[in-house]
Amino acid sequence: MSSSGGIQIPSRLPLLLTHEGVLLPGSTTRFSVDSARNMQLVKSRLLKGTSLKSTMIGVIPNTKDPEHDSDELPSLHSIGTAGLAVQVVGSNWPKPHYTLLITGLCRFRVSHLLRERPFPVAMVEQLDRLEQYTEGGQLDGELGELSQRFYQAAVQLVGMLDMSVPVVAKLRRLLDSLPRETLPDVLASMIRTSNLEKLQVLDAVDLEERFKKTLPMLTRQIEGLKLLQKTRKLRPDDDKRVLAMRKGGVFPGRQFSLEEDAEDEDGDDMAMLERKVKEAGMPEPALRVCLKELKRLKKMPQSMPEYALTRNYLELMVELPWSKSTTDCLDIRAARVLLDNDHYALEKLKRRVLEYLAVRQLKSALKGPILCFVGPPGVGKTSVGRSIARTLGREFHRIALGGVCDQSDIRGHRRTYVGSMPGRIINGLKMVGVNNPVFLLDEVDKLGKSLQGDPAAALLEVLDPEQNHSFTDHYLNVAFDLSQVLFIATANTTATIPPALLDRMEVLQVPGYTQEEKVEIAHRHLIPHQLEQHGLTPQQLQIPQDTTQEIISKYTREAGVRSLERKIGAICRAVAVKVAEGHKLSRTDSSSDGLSGCSKHSGKAEDSDMTAPPEMPIVIDQVALKDILGPQIFEMEVSERLTLPGVAIGLAWTPLGGEIMFVEASRMEGEGQLTLTGQLGDVMKESAHLAITWLRSNAKTYQLTNIAGCADPLEGNDIHLHFPAGAVTKDGPSAGVTIVTCLASLFSGRLVRSDVAMTGEITLRGLVLPVGGIKDKVLAAHRAGLKRIILPKRNEKDLEEIPSHIRAELDFVTASTLDEVLNAAFDGGFPAATVTHSQIASKL
Repeated sequence: MSSSGGIQIPSRLPLLLTHEGVLLPGSTTRFSVDSARNMQLVKSRLLKGTSLKSTMIGVIPNTKDPEHDSDELPSLHSIGTAGLAVQVVGSNWPKPHYTLLITGLCRFRVSHLLRERPFPVAMVEQLDRLEQYTEGGQLDGELGELSQRFYQAAVQLVGMLDMSVPVVAKLRRLLDSLPRETLPDVLASMIRTSNLEKLQVLDAVDLEERFKKTLPMLTRQIEGLKLLQKTRKLRPDDDKRVLAMRKGGVFPGRQFSLEEDAEDEDGDDMAMLERKVKEAGMPEPALRVCLKELKRLKKMPQSMPEYALTRNYLELMVELPWSKSTTDCLDIRAARVLLDNDHYALEKLKRRVLEYLAVRQLKSALKGPILCFVGPPGVGKTSVGRSIARTLGREFHRIALGGVCDQSDIRGHRRTYVGSMPGRIINGLKMVGVNNPVFLLDEVDKLGKSLQGDPAAALLEVLDPEQNHSFTDHYLNVAFDLSQVLFIATANTTATIPPALLDRMEVLQVPGYTQEEKVEIAHRHLIPHQLEQHGLTPQQLQIPQDTTQEIISKYTREAGVRSLERKIGAICRAVAVKVAEGHKLSRTDSSSDGLSGCSKHSGKAEDSDMTAPPEMPIVIDQVALKDILGPQIFEMEVSERLTLPGVAIGLAWTPLGGEIMFVEASRMEGEGQLTLTGQLGDVMKESAHLAITWLRSNAKTYQLTNIAGCADPLEGNDIHLHFPAGAVTKDGPSAGVTIVTCLASLFSGRLVRSDVAMTGEITLRGLVLPVGGIKDKVLAAHRAGLKRIILPKRNEKDLEEIPSHIRAELDFVTASTLDEVLNAAFDGGFPAATVTHSQIASKL
C-alpha cells in the first residue's frame, strides 16, 4: 500500500455513504452508521477484517435525506476521501447502529461502480499524490505566496488562544511540522464551516484552488473572534480566550476536543443554586447532603451523564416545600356552612372534620389525621376530600392508587437507576408547594402486588402517624416530614386492604343515601350542575320532585347518585335537542313525544298559534320520562315472587351498597341430597348445610315432614336451594337466617310474609349472630318497599345510624334465636296450628 514515503490506496474500495458530515484528508471524524448498506459494510468488512488494508474504506458525502434510504442506490458524489477506520463502537439504543472513528488519508475519484449490494464497491482513482511534496519544502510562484498567507493566518488564529492549554500548544506545533499542502484540509475540518463549504474544499483537487477556497473561511473566523473579543472586552492575557474561540465557532469539536471553560456562565448558575439551597429552609441533614452534592457538582464536567442527574436532584431539593405551609382557616361556623352547602347528609364525615378543626384551633401542633372513607361508589367520598381542603384553606392533591403495583410509585426510585424519579408523595408535595396539603389517596383498596414490590406495604410509613414525620423517599434519601399532611384515603371495601395498613387509618363508613336524600341531592346539586353542563337554564327545563323520585325508584338502584346523574344528563340531552332545533312544543306535540310544557299565558294565546310561548319551560312528567329513558328498569316484584312456599327474602351487602336477595328452595323424591346453585362461596354453602342440619334436628318441634309424612324432612327427598342472579358471585354468613326461613317454608308448606326481609348468621344451636352493613341493607329493603326487617339482637345498636324517618316507616324485629326469626317471618307465628299431611301436600 505504501511506496517511497507516499500513500497508495487500493483501486477497489468499499464505499461508506455519509449524510452528517464531510471527511477531509488529514482529519479524524466520527460518523454514526444506521442505514442497511453502511451497517452491512461495517459487519462484513470492518468487524471481520484484521489487516490494515481491510480497514480502509472510501467515504462519499451523501446529500440525500437518510430517512429515504430505499433499495435504489442514490447518485454518488464523484469525489470522496479514502480513510482508515480506527475505532468501531456498536449500540442498540435507541436503535441498532455503529459509531465509526475514521481518519482521512487522501482524495479519490469514483471511476465506476462495481456492485451495489450488500454494500457499494467502486473502482477508484487516487487524486492526492502526497509523495510529490517534499516535507518542509517551499512552494513556488503564486501557490507559494498563497500557502504563506494561509500559514500566517493560521498562526494568527492559534495565537489568539491560550497557549497554556495543551490542545492549543499541540495545534501550534502541528502548524510547523505539517507540510503546507495539507494545511487547507486540516484547518477546514477544525474551524466552524458548513457541510457545503467542506464539500467545496473536498472538490478542490487543484492545490491552488484549495488554498483560495479555504483562506476566506479562515479570515472569517479570525474577524469573528476579534469582534467577539471587542464586545466582551477581553484582556490580551485573559484565560477565557478558549471559551471565546469556542463560542466564535472556530472549533466545532471534531478533531480536537477543546475543554469548554464555562465558568463565567456556569459559575453564576452555581452561585444561584447554592443560594437557593441555603434559602430553602431545609433541615440540617438535608442541607448537609445538598451542600455535599453541590460541591461534587462544581468539580464535575458538564459532559458527564452524572452532572445532569445531580443537577436535577439539587433542583428538586430546592423546590420541595421544606418550610412552606398554608394557614388553616379555623372558623368553625364558616366551615360548617361550607360543608353543608357542598354536601347534603354525610353527617358523620362532616362532624369528624369539624372535630379536627376544633382541636386544631386549641392546639396548633396537631398532627394530621389519617382518615379512610369507606363506602360504595358514587356517595361522594372524593368530593368530600376536595371540600375538606377548601374548608381548611389548604392545597389539594389527588393520587389515584387503583392498579398501582410498584412500590417505587410510593417510595421513588434510587438514583443509581436510569430514569429515576421521586415517588408520588414527594412529587405531589413539589406540585402543591406546601408541606401541609390535603392528600387524597383514591381507591386504596385496589392496590396490586407484583415483582416490583408491595405498594400497600410502602404506604405504611406514609400513613403511620408515628413514622411519617421522617418519611424517606428512595430518590431523596433524606427524611421529609409528612406529619402536617392531612391524608384522606378512599375505598369501596376494607376486605382487600391489608390489616397492617388498615390499622394505621381511622375508618369512616360512608353508607348509601336514602331515597329522600337522593331527591334533595338531585335538586340541590345534580340538576343545576347538569343544566350548566348542557347549556340549559331552569327557564328551559324543569324536573319536578315526583319525576326525580320516579327516576330514583324505577331507573336507578344504587347506593350513590352516579347513575342518577347520568339519567338526569340523558334528560338534559333530549331537551337540548328540542331547544337547539328551536321547536316549541304544542300540547299535541307533547302528547306524542312525551315532552310537555307548562305556560303562564292565557289559553286564548295558546289557541291562536297552537304553540308554546318561547319562555315556556319543558316540564318532565312520567310520559316524558318513559319516552326519554325508556321502560322502567326496576320493578317491585316482591309480592309476585312470594306466592309459593319455599321463597324468602334476604339482605346482602356489596361494595356497591345493600341489595335484597331472594332464596328459593324446592324438593323432589330422591336420596336426601342437597343441591346449591347461584355462584355461592364456601361460607354461604356452609350456612346452607347448617340450616339443613338445624331444621332436621328440630323437625319434630316445628312439625316438619317430608312428602311422605316422615319426621325427617330429607328422608327420601332431594333439596335444591337456588339463589337467583346466578352470574353474580355470592358469599358471606349473613344469609343463614334466610336459608332457614326458606327451608322452613318449604317443609311446612306455609308462605313467608311478603313484606319481610332478614339478615343474620346462624349456629348449630340455633343462635343468631350479628353481621355487618346493617345500614346499607336496611336502605336496600326500604328501596324495595319492604316493611318488616328481622335483624340479630346484637345489631340493634346499628339502627341508630339509620335516619329517623326511615326507622319510622319500618318494623324492626331483633332476634337472638332462630325461634324468634321464624315467629316473625310467618303470619301467626311458627309453628302454627297443627296441619295434616294432606293439607301440606295440597299446598305443594
